[in-house]
Amino acid sequence: MTFEDFLEQFNSSETLQKKVYKKYSYYLQESSLKPYQVELLKLQEYLEKQDEKMIVLVEGRDASGKGGAIRRITRYMNEKHYRTVALGKPSEVQRSQWYFQRYVEQFPRGGEIVLFDRSWYNRAMVEPVFNFCTKEQYAIFMKSVPSFEEDLVNHGFYFIKIYFSVTKEEQNARFTDREINPLKQWKLSEIDVQMQERWDEFTQMKYEMLKQTHTEVAPWTVIRSNNKFKARLNAIKTILNSVPYENRNMDLDYTVDEQIVHSGHREIENMEADLKSQGKFIG
Repeated sequence: MTFEDFLEQFNSSETLQKKVYKKYSYYLQESSLKPYQVELLKLQEYLEKQDEKMIVLVEGRDASGKGGAIRRITRYMNEKHYRTVALGKPSEVQRSQWYFQRYVEQFPRGGEIVLFDRSWYNRAMVEPVFNFCTKEQYAIFMKSVPSFEEDLVNHGFYFIKIYFSVTKEEQNARFTDREINPLKQWKLSEIDVQMQERWDEFTQMKYEMLKQTHTEVAPWTVIRSNNKFKARLNAIKTILNSVPYENRNMDLDYTVDEQIVHSGHREIENMEADLKSQGKFIG
């Protein structure tokens, strides 16, 4: 097909125009991330030179965009100095150990960043909803995690907790896409289906998690993730703003979008107002 033939077809096909514009929009979005990804390289170099350690927790419901954000964060990073950790179901041996032990084993050495794609906060949401832990185990976790995280910070870790917040409608749309897209069907599990059915249970557990584990030392940053590009950009900015690395490009805007990014405290207030309006909040 010649360029003239393509142009004629493009001008006569609204569907083709939409596809082209969608691809072009995607290209522009990905390109606009690159200056910030360069800054992540500078941050990584700073941590290496200073022998500093960074932990980034990326949490959120299934299909909230965690994996895509992590891929954008790490896309150009030096592979020698970062790791993404996504732990599966614990073994029988791990079940008999201190709950935090298998996560601690993955902690970064000096000069390294570790990003947890889900973390010890499985015990705050997924495990209690599906009865993968006892009520006593859940209570012990919620009581102990603030002091555990305070200890991390006191021992010199850069520690960031990000929660990707997606609406029920958008999560359902993404699950539907997984069902029909053969490239994404591997992502869909039986638990995913139950995520929609048990939405309110997860909402209550999210509220309790934020309420009890959002602390001054280890605060939560909540990112609205219906718009994947905006969520990814603001996640990168959140990380960049957490470290005083050198040679920062001051021509870039590092301000997070207040419509997209909320502090854990603000999210708690928003959730309380929403739950009260639904008659579901017990204060």
